[in-house]
Amino acid sequence: MRARASRTRPSDTRPPTPSATRTAPRRTTATDSTPAPTDATPSALAEAGTAPRVPAQGSRPAVIPQPLPTDLFADLLVAVLSGHRPVHSMLRHTRGRAYDELAWLAERGPLRTRGARPVVRDIGYYEPRPGAIEAFARIGAGDRLRAMAFRLELGRDRRWRCTAVELGGPRPPRPEAG
Repeated sequence: MRARASRTRPSDTRPPTPSATRTAPRRTTATDSTPAPTDATPSALAEAGTAPRVPAQGSRPAVIPQPLPTDLFADLLVAVLSGHRPVHSMLRHTRGRAYDELAWLAERGPLRTRGARPVVRDIGYYEPRPGAIEAFARIGAGDRLRAMAFRLELGRDRRWRCTAVELGGPRPPRPEAG
């Protein structure tokens, strides 16, 4: 016959939880007509009205904050102007002359720095009309602080597109109307 090996467990050093402890019956007053529970299980506490009122998990839908289009476009534009993304990655995000302006600016590499990657420090915007945003961003590039301005317009397909980009410094040449 085989002997059973005895198992040992470490002693439980955790503090007692409300569900594991028993409480004495509470005193009833003349206005209290509900009997007090003799054990402190969560269901008994809930029935007695002494359980902490915590909303159930999943009782309300989780709200995930969505980034503003100004934040997204500022990051995309900084990545292109610093050389970390190719200019053609902005083709579907631009409209009109904005792509030409962005390509002209990216050729000159105004935000290319040695060492630290350029970072968007602050963003502000103004809505001149519904569906249009004129934004500015302060960009930390190395030990310099640069300014960038851009305009976003909401298309019929409900997608934001960049329609103008400017960075401090020389501007791209405008073609002569002929």
